[in-house]
Amino acid sequence: MIDWNVAVQAGTRLVRPGPQVSHAEARAVVAELRELSKLAHGHVRDFTGMASELDPDPATVVDRPGWIRANVDGFRVVLEPLMEQMTEGRSPGPLGGAGNVVVQAVGSRVTGMQVGAILAYMASRVLGQYELFLPPDPSGRAPTGRLTLVAPNIVHVEQELGVDPHDFRLWVCLHEETHRAQFTGVPWLREYVQDQMTQFLLASDLDPGVMLDRIKDAAEAVADAVRGGDANLIDAIQTPEQREILDRLTAVMTLVEGHGDYVMDAVGPEVVPSVQQIRSRFQGRRDGGSRLDRSIRRLLGIDLKMKQYAEGSRFVRRVVAEVGMSGFNQVWQSPEALPTHDEIKEPILWIDRVIGPRAIDAPPEANQA
Repeated sequence: MIDWNVAVQAGTRLVRPGPQVSHAEARAVVAELRELSKLAHGHVRDFTGMASELDPDPATVVDRPGWIRANVDGFRVVLEPLMEQMTEGRSPGPLGGAGNVVVQAVGSRVTGMQVGAILAYMASRVLGQYELFLPPDPSGRAPTGRLTLVAPNIVHVEQELGVDPHDFRLWVCLHEETHRAQFTGVPWLREYVQDQMTQFLLASDLDPGVMLDRIKDAAEAVADAVRGGDANLIDAIQTPEQREILDRLTAVMTLVEGHGDYVMDAVGPEVVPSVQQIRSRFQGRRDGGSRLDRSIRRLLGIDLKMKQYAEGSRFVRRVVAEVGMSGFNQVWQSPEALPTHDEIKEPILWIDRVIGPRAIDAPPEANQA
């Protein structure tokens, strides 16, 4: 269904070059980011109290094409087995077996180019990520994950914002190291996210008539986004069952993203002196951009991710203020302890359900509130 080689070729060809720096400057940036990722790990572990890895590998630092290749590798690990499963039930179709092979080959190349174009856009925006899904290592074992930082984008943003480079790089590392703590310190979280993604994809409606309606909805979403509306492709292509699954997936991702934003700011004042200036200018960048850029962000659901940062951070901040960090950390006990959409908007609902209504009368932990 997707020609991944075409996706990589298209993405690396279309991606914009990063800021111009000398080879010596580039090497220095890479070395500092790797060192700061290890420093940030200690700060995150101490602040959150999460039982993450004691001595993890430093971050893997990549350029924009490297980020595209890494994400295609991750997509293949997750999607290829599911795509085979989804296509097994398809009928031969009006063109017969040989005809379908031709159609699928052409379609996979077109889809590969589309995926590549989206990745090219994203590759110039992403500062870092914790990669959950990686190809097996040479021994055949599936890696647990990898922390990746995109050096050209970090340099570009720090220059654009006019902030202290060292402070900004450590600030970014604090956010991404929080994700490493989440997915290495919570044994069930990775499997839960993967299971929700699998259910979402398997709930796709393969009926040609329904798929045609989905394509029409997607076209309308593009037009609405260009006009400045709120429509996006994610909503347009969902089945009712997928919407229910996506609600659960969105809730957990809102939690982990908001937790990352909360930690990077809460740890920041002690170790990042200019954190308030960085947050103010960075938030202004998130909210800005040209009309075209805003339309693309809405269309791809990126604005939804920005909303997740804000809502999730508010949830974490309120819960920690009410019940302390150890009380908040009960969110990682099990999938049943995760907040729902309604609970993220009203944290007291989560506190009442998971911790108990009397918890709000207890004094919060002074060093974590």
